[in-house]
Amino acid sequence: MSSSARSYASVDAVQNLLAEQKYICDHNIATVVYLATQLGKPVLVEGPAGVGKTELAKVVASSLNIPLIRMQCYEGIDEAKALYEWEYAKQLLYTQILKDKISEVTQGAATLSEAIDRITAQDDVFFSRRFILPRPLLQAIQSDDGVVLLIDEIDKADAEFEAFLLEILSDFQVTVPEIGTIEAKRIPIVVLTSNNAREMSDALKRRCLHLYIDFPSPDLELEILILKVPEAGPALMEDVISLVQNLRKLDLKKQPSISETLDWTRALVIMNADSLDHEIVKETLSSIAKYEGDLRKAEKELEAFVQQRRAKADEPVVPAADGGGDLLH
Repeated sequence: MSSSARSYASVDAVQNLLAEQKYICDHNIATVVYLATQLGKPVLVEGPAGVGKTELAKVVASSLNIPLIRMQCYEGIDEAKALYEWEYAKQLLYTQILKDKISEVTQGAATLSEAIDRITAQDDVFFSRRFILPRPLLQAIQSDDGVVLLIDEIDKADAEFEAFLLEILSDFQVTVPEIGTIEAKRIPIVVLTSNNAREMSDALKRRCLHLYIDFPSPDLELEILILKVPEAGPALMEDVISLVQNLRKLDLKKQPSISETLDWTRALVIMNADSLDHEIVKETLSSIAKYEGDLRKAEKELEAFVQQRRAKADEPVVPAADGGGDLLH
């Protein structure tokens, strides 16, 4: 088995290359990504929905110029959907061909046993890689040049499927009973994401590097807005970030993530809003609040935010005492 085909030169290189893909990451994220490519270990990325976990896998693939293979997990997913399936229709077609050629295969056989042996010798025709339909895991293992394998929302799959993944992620090989063991030509860069719908097993965490991505700080969120929505004015950006940070402190069913911040800012730009002191803002709150109860709380927070801003703007400016100097107006 060969090592991973592509990697980064340093932690700083990770940050720079991801920034070129318009993905701003801190030193912690860059370090985990760098170590994953150097050690050949999977990365388990946890955190709230919409903070950039899936996007991280995409930009890693883009920055290294290698394919991304994505496997979306869901309740009830099994090995057949993740690993491979047999193309039975093609096998049946070959069976029909064998029926047409059966006389040629058995020609000259002295006994029934010898004829059966000759037919059995054709098993390799029916159980070979030509009949295997590879799914994401096998596609990643069979890749010649290496890929990024994204196992998205692993927490939605059941514990049995998680246990099945352990063998794949430990040895990066697959055993097909009719064919044998297929080893990875290049160790894929594996990124598993979880929204914490359920706790991941200790066995899975032990095999992975762990990365938790939280909601961004105000400064980082501003950097992301400047990069992703440069057409928004500075005042609008500051207002949006201030209100979003306040909303995350409320008891909401779904706290707004960075993806919702970006969507809302883009919506405000389209509606020509230059600040949150505008009636149109209420009409765009659905971009950031996804539940009716959350929307009502967001409207109240917006009203309080606007009133606070107006009150601050109306405060008289009290000049500092300067020994009886003139007041500047």
